[in-house]
This record gives sequence, C-alpha cells and structure tokens, in this order.
Amino acid sequence: MSRTPDARLSGTFTLPTGTGPAGKTVNRLGFGAMRITGPGIWGEPADRAEALRTLRRLPELGVTFIDTADSYGPDVSEKLIREALHPYDGLVIATKGGLTRTGPDVWKPVGRPEYLIQQAKKSCVQLGVEQIDLWQLHRIDPAVPRDEQFGAIRTLLDEGVIGSAGLSEVSVEEIEAARAVFPVATVQNLYNLGNRRAEAVLAHCQQAGIGFIPWYPLAAGDLAKAGSTLDSIAKAHGAGPSQIALAWLLQRSPVMLPIPGTSKVRHLEENVAAAGIRLSDDEFAALDRLAV
Repeated sequence: MSRTPDARLSGTFTLPTGTGPAGKTVNRLGFGAMRITGPGIWGEPADRAEALRTLRRLPELGVTFIDTADSYGPDVSEKLIREALHPYDGLVIATKGGLTRTGPDVWKPVGRPEYLIQQAKKSCVQLGVEQIDLWQLHRIDPAVPRDEQFGAIRTLLDEGVIGSAGLSEVSVEEIEAARAVFPVATVQNLYNLGNRRAEAVLAHCQQAGIGFIPWYPLAAGDLAKAGSTLDSIAKAHGAGPSQIALAWLLQRSPVMLPIPGTSKVRHLEENVAAAGIRLSDDEFAALDRLAV
C-alpha cells in the first residue's frame, strides 16, 4: 500500500448536474463531516481546534469531496467547514436537508416544500456560497407526498440554488420516481462490508451513472475479529481492517464514493491511506463472500 495518504489514488467521479452539462469531478474517497460535531451529533465538537485541523488537512491529502448536512449540530458542521475551508478552491461541498433536530441523536424528517427550499438557501448562507454543488434530500418524509418534495428539489435546481441533487436512504422505485421530476446525481444509503442490503440500489446506480455514497462505510463488526478473513488480509497489507474495508468499497464499483468521517487528523490520514491499497482478485473475492 502507499505509505503517503493520497485520495487521488482512489480515482475520480464526475457528478451529473441538474442542468445538462457535466458537473464537477471529485476524487472518489471523500470525507463525511458528521463527526466534527458534539456527542449525539449535537453542538460543538469536544476539541474544536482539532476538528478545524482535520478539515484543513483534507485538501492537502487530495480529498476534494466533503459531505455534510444542515442537521449536523445542527448547523455546526456547515459553519466549521466554512471557517476552515472557504472559498473551497478545488473542493466540492455536498450538504443535505430534510431532517430536524430537537436534541442529541434525535432526527425527525420534515419534507414540506417550503421548508426544504428554506433550508437549502440557509445552507448557501452558512457555507458562504451562491450555489450548493450537491444538495441531497436527507430522508423522504412519509407525511408529505413525495412528488411535492421532489418538486421542491426541481425548483432549487431551476432557480440555481443547487447545481446537482441527490437522495438518501431510498429504494430503486423511489429513485426512479424522483428521476421523473429531476436528474438524480447521487444516492446515499447505508452500505459497508458487513451490511449490503442496498446491493440492488448500488447496481441500479452503477447502471444509471448515479454516484453511490455509502454512509457508515467502516462498519465491519465481527468480520474484523482476530483471525478473520478481513484481519488476515489487513495484516498481509500492513494495514488496519477499516482500511481494507474502504479499499474493498473503492474496488466494488466505479460509482462508489465512500465518505469516512472523523474529527482527528491521525484517523483521517489512516482513512485516506486506504486509497493506496490494491486488493488482489482473490482477496476481493474472499471479502465479497462475507456478505450478510
């Protein structure tokens, strides 16, 4: 594996836009900015200075894709990203809206069109941009007709508030329903080495050229226990199990955009180093067989 962390080794992906021309190109190994907040994804981080150092290290490591949400903090993550990285030279900042917060670990979907539009415009202000590169509906609110939520996203695209639009935690059927209203650039579903229930969604995204952002990408659970297949492959590469899990994700599909998150520079560098790991066909197949 490469001993110098470099996200450029992960390859690139060009985000589809909502207006026709090809969008911005990012290095596929990105960064998830949920963990730069306090416990329960609530309030300021315990070590604010370290969180800012972590963010400022991203472009130095070749990370060009950063994913956040207005609900992280709430608002804390977006504001820290602006403080650390504005004006985002060479970076693509993605954010999400549609979940409200009333306390630590409390998440409630609100999909009223006027609320979604309001939140996207607020994210523009908090991030200090005229247009959000990629805005994603954090969850489809079951209490609001989904076409109304999709219509709000279409409005945001048409008004130029956002350049590209995505969805989170959706089925293939929901993706196709949304595509009837606006171009879907990305889908963000739970997916990792130990949990592949979104396999059909990933396959659909690959076929359609939609970026697939696996959240909780480092989860491996019992798969990483001593003597396991994952542990053995990690030792063969002089790497940690989480690095192998990331390497597997990157080799799993060309539309895969993993966004491991942390608030520590050391952990960030370990994650980015995974971009330099190349699994053999036999290693990849052995890990693939671990599907549960």
